[in-house]
Amino acid sequence: MAEFGLPGALQPGLALRGGVAGKGRGPAVPSGPAHQARLRWGRTARALGGALRFWPLLAVFLAASVEAQVQSTRIWPARDYTRLTLESKDKLEYAIFSVKDPERLVIDLETSELSPALAELNAKVAAEDPYVQGLRVARNRPGVIRIVLDLKSEVRPQIFSLPPIADYGHRLVLDIHPLVAVDPLAALIAEQEKRPVTQKPSMRLATIVIDAGHGGEDPGAIGRRGSREKDVTLSIAKRLKKLIDEEPNMRALLTRDGDYFLALGARVEKARAVKADLFVSIHADAFIRPNVRGSSVFALSEKRATSEAARWLANKENEADLIGGVSFDGKDKYLAQTLLDLSQTATIDHSLRLGNSVLQRLGGVNTLHKASVEQASFAVLKAPDVPSILVETAFISNPEEERRLNDQGYQDKLARAVLEGIREYVAKHPPRPLGPMTGSPLPIALRN
Repeated sequence: MAEFGLPGALQPGLALRGGVAGKGRGPAVPSGPAHQARLRWGRTARALGGALRFWPLLAVFLAASVEAQVQSTRIWPARDYTRLTLESKDKLEYAIFSVKDPERLVIDLETSELSPALAELNAKVAAEDPYVQGLRVARNRPGVIRIVLDLKSEVRPQIFSLPPIADYGHRLVLDIHPLVAVDPLAALIAEQEKRPVTQKPSMRLATIVIDAGHGGEDPGAIGRRGSREKDVTLSIAKRLKKLIDEEPNMRALLTRDGDYFLALGARVEKARAVKADLFVSIHADAFIRPNVRGSSVFALSEKRATSEAARWLANKENEADLIGGVSFDGKDKYLAQTLLDLSQTATIDHSLRLGNSVLQRLGGVNTLHKASVEQASFAVLKAPDVPSILVETAFISNPEEERRLNDQGYQDKLARAVLEGIREYVAKHPPRPLGPMTGSPLPIALRN
């Protein structure tokens, strides 16, 4: 019993003394090997009997030692949805229900410890969170810790568990969505109405969707100095959006404008929802060798990757949903689809044209890792009717390029190079007059 680490007070006495052999007689005298064997068996039986009396205490002790405990907590507020993540060494068991008047969500965790990570959770709720007003954590009953989220309005919650991956342990994820999903087209139109009218009514602005890679739970690649790809890509994406919005014949939409995670399919869906003319995904990835450097541009491949490095990178980027955290209750139609039809082939052709224009401009800012546009099966590039490219601005795993990626002036140069490539492409393949606000145009890939 002592090997289980029980406190001394809970350990039964295993050294049992012999009793008297009979009334009025002296001490019992051993009478050969058989008698000694019977004595040893009696002592063992009594020891086992005493130990069994303490078995319920041992079971409680062992259960407490392996009970799931929340080790870290994170909240990612965003207009699209707010995410609450509880991370633990072992899988958390839970129950969830909602309460009306006022609107609340309640999560009961099967754990007896109110860990420091849970105790500080209420301080992580941001005042600007669109959906969560406040949060309370307390012990509800023995073995149960209750989390109560006070909501700003009625919501559509989704909760799921994620197994360990990369640097993460078990995660319990609660996504709080609005009852009516945010419409990216409505947001784009509202933003457009704020711009001064400088073009003819028949002229349609080219809609460019800019995708900042990774975000939230998914940091992307991390440089030796601790730079996170998700921060670099968002900064460059915002700079590129500003430049595009200054063009008289273009407008831009960011797939994400803050530090939160978006599934790969959701990024594709946003581009299609606004009937985007182009989709540009910004990245700053890493490779296994720190001396690898340079900028690259990728397009979707119908078949095989154009190089082993392109295949490796596509596989790595496609893991973003596993790291960022996606519920696979409903399979994503874009990630699971085969390449659709001839329109996909035309879209890829125009993606290569766009990619070549951008790659040439990037060559004036940084060394090119490859002199031509590479192709691989990137899930985020699978919109069947939107020419799409993935821009690797530089390798954050290279110490020199990591330093430059954090320089605002260098970020501006990269953003302007991408803009110039887009501008060149749009000049050759302008959008037709009909658009999201006046009708549904043919995709660029089917017009020229």
